[in-house]
Amino acid sequence: MQLRQNNIRKLPEQVFDALVIGGGINGASAAAALSGKGASVALIDRGDFAGSTSMHSSNLVWGGIKYMESGDFALVRKLCKSRNHLIKSYPSTVQEIRFLTTINKGFRHHPLYPWAGTWLYWLMGSAFTRMPDFLRPDGIKAREPIIDTNNAQGGFEYSDAYLHDNDARFVFNFVRGALDFGTVAANYVESLGARREGDLWVTKVRDSMDGRTFEIRSKVLINAAGPWVDQHNTLSGQKTDHHHVFSKGIHLIVPRLTDSKRVLAFFADDGRLFFVIPMGPRTCIGTTDTRVEKPEVGATEDDIRFVLDNINTRLALKKPLGKEDIIATRCGVRPLAVKPSGGDDRDFLNLSRKHAIDIDDKMRHLSIFGGKLTDCLNVGEEVVEEVRRLGIDIPYPDFRWYGEPDASVRESFMHQARLMDLDAMTSSEASEPLSTRLWRRYGAQALEMLEDIRQDPRQGEVLIEGTEYLRCELKLARRREMVTRLEDFLRRRSKVSLVVPEQTIRNSPGLREACDILFDDQAEARLEEYLATSSPESAGLRPEA
Repeated sequence: MQLRQNNIRKLPEQVFDALVIGGGINGASAAAALSGKGASVALIDRGDFAGSTSMHSSNLVWGGIKYMESGDFALVRKLCKSRNHLIKSYPSTVQEIRFLTTINKGFRHHPLYPWAGTWLYWLMGSAFTRMPDFLRPDGIKAREPIIDTNNAQGGFEYSDAYLHDNDARFVFNFVRGALDFGTVAANYVESLGARREGDLWVTKVRDSMDGRTFEIRSKVLINAAGPWVDQHNTLSGQKTDHHHVFSKGIHLIVPRLTDSKRVLAFFADDGRLFFVIPMGPRTCIGTTDTRVEKPEVGATEDDIRFVLDNINTRLALKKPLGKEDIIATRCGVRPLAVKPSGGDDRDFLNLSRKHAIDIDDKMRHLSIFGGKLTDCLNVGEEVVEEVRRLGIDIPYPDFRWYGEPDASVRESFMHQARLMDLDAMTSSEASEPLSTRLWRRYGAQALEMLEDIRQDPRQGEVLIEGTEYLRCELKLARRREMVTRLEDFLRRRSKVSLVVPEQTIRNSPGLREACDILFDDQAEARLEEYLATSSPESAGLRPEA
């Protein structure tokens, strides 16, 4: 908590080049890019970082193959290039994965037609990934026995990418990078609206943890509030060309359905792509695409039944999946950027996730609409360019603000890990060697954990049963990751609450020790707060807000 408290004190003390409101993927990448290139930046979020859309994704980093059917080839080309760049920049985290797509009889196209499309997709992606394959039903069954091919016409396999760990963790690493570059960031700080005073924006904010209000001054204001961009623009008197419409999507986390590390893709009953995605010891299935009027949503009985019915129809399971198999539910909205005449008349399912940045030059205000994880580096670079154009000095325009540490740092970590036989300490329940996992999550900071384990071997022990998280990881989270509530760690810095049943977490003897490590004298209050909060998401149902 010390990091957050120090930053709360700093926020009202200086005039920043830019204040970024919203710590999802757009705000996190904007803050990292600006501060990495030398601007002074403040970043706030009314909840936790990555606490909304950015923690409810499918964990896929893809070029948008579905947009080819609507002819949006320029967007597909841009997203494919972005995907390739992320794979190269984050080789431990963003990894190529095969998508096996089954086409059933009665589909609107013969399987050869979309298969030809995968070749065009591959070429538009600069042939960066493995080539597509065409598969007959028996070939599909041979690669994935779990697929029910009785009604299949054929299929194909092609490549895209996915986040090996957790979308919220990926986003937080941009926030952590921004902090390393000097950004003054704080979660649970809500903007109450902003006004212009002379050449500055004055944003009134409230610390949600203690109710205290104060003001932050900045030369530029960047509204990256995700689904709440329009709402905050109303508070600040901004009119924009774009606005958001919302699509609700849910995913269900269930026990692992197949040991293969590929995504199984189908066309769901509503016509959109439907996925079975590997998630370590679990499987993630979904998604829905339901138009809603506001961003506060929850999974309904109909949503859950839609996902379960689709998966049970398309997979040959020994026992159909039921609600009792659901470990956790992810439910959020996709904010889709449209212009007043552009959102209501188009087929809703064909609206793309492209981002748009509306700029008020006179007021020095930016609003970021739409966007997705795949496009995050482009968002950061575009924000820097627009802020520079608005008159803010960017001292280091060529600095590379993203990507994993240099290969020599990784080799140093891996060499030290081998010398101390770190992988021998890997939990029997782990999905990968301990050295690989620590490097992917923490990069150069993983070296600190090796020292912690050398000094005290207990630091290499799993703390909460059924998870892969060590005592030393919680120590690092306390020091560097601004964990303010227990849920911040369980759901966003880690994916514990996605892969471990809630009751198992609550009954874990290590949960209280985790609170002691993370919160010191506030441990009891934070634990009681967590235990008192029902989590219908984990139970698989949440009433519609």
